[in-house]
Amino acid sequence: MKDTDKNVELILESYERYDLTKRIGEDHIVSRDILIQLVKELRKLLFPGYFDNKKIKKDYVKYYIGEKLEYIEYTLLKQVERALKNDCAEGDASAKAEEIVEAFIGKIPSIRDYLYTDIQAAYDGDPAAYSTDEIIFCYPGVFAISVYRIAHELWLLGVPMIPRIISEYAHNLTGIDIHPGATIGKYFFIDHGTGIVIGETTVIGEHVKIYQGVTLGGLSTRKGQQLKGVKRHPTIGDNVTIYSNTSILGGETIIGNDVVIGGNAFIIRSIPEGMKVNIRNPQLEYSVDKKYADGFLDYNI
Repeated sequence: MKDTDKNVELILESYERYDLTKRIGEDHIVSRDILIQLVKELRKLLFPGYFDNKKIKKDYVKYYIGEKLEYIEYTLLKQVERALKNDCAEGDASAKAEEIVEAFIGKIPSIRDYLYTDIQAAYDGDPAAYSTDEIIFCYPGVFAISVYRIAHELWLLGVPMIPRIISEYAHNLTGIDIHPGATIGKYFFIDHGTGIVIGETTVIGEHVKIYQGVTLGGLSTRKGQQLKGVKRHPTIGDNVTIYSNTSILGGETIIGNDVVIGGNAFIIRSIPEGMKVNIRNPQLEYSVDKKYADGFLDYNI
């Protein structure tokens, strides 16, 4: 018990030393767990019938929507209000939170419009897909994009912290890191997806397809906070395909329409529209252990 008492005192002392890592006695900290549950409920509304435990009867769809919206509005309002209290007085935070949540709810049909195109792009672009149901249930890219579409609308409405918590939830599950501040057009398809990074100021057009390991990032972040608000990430045009493990960096880098970029490219300057960019194939060098040499006499190396 003596050791326990001593350790308690040491931890308390560390709390006093490092204010940056504590929020004791404050009620304006958002809940990550509640926000994750909120995303799950929003996805049920965006994809009705897919992620519910019970069958949704057609005659009761209107009531189903009403029930979901009531939960979403109440829960999101509380979390947004908490996030805003760092910057606003309590009364101002409450009024602003109500405006934000009302505006967000009005965006749900638009989010569904975009997701329809994303799912269609995934189906059209992947011969391994046998149905759109399979895509909605199984594709990590579609999951990451759907969460991004939610987080992006909250980002546009000026909600602090919450869009990042939501997007990091998808990042943690899929390995796909899409900053909620990025601007992404319709018919966006992520194939496979693991290791993809899309930075805050990235702009992506329509009918864009990217593969695993692609980075749309900043060229340098040495200036840190001085770069806040500066365009640091590339702009990708329409009808662009970017193959695996390619890095495209820099806020002044513009990839034109109808460009195809092969795998493993490292690009820090703009590419005109209609171009195809490929890395030259590396030359393979073969060597054979002496004890296996006879078996390779007829092998064309």
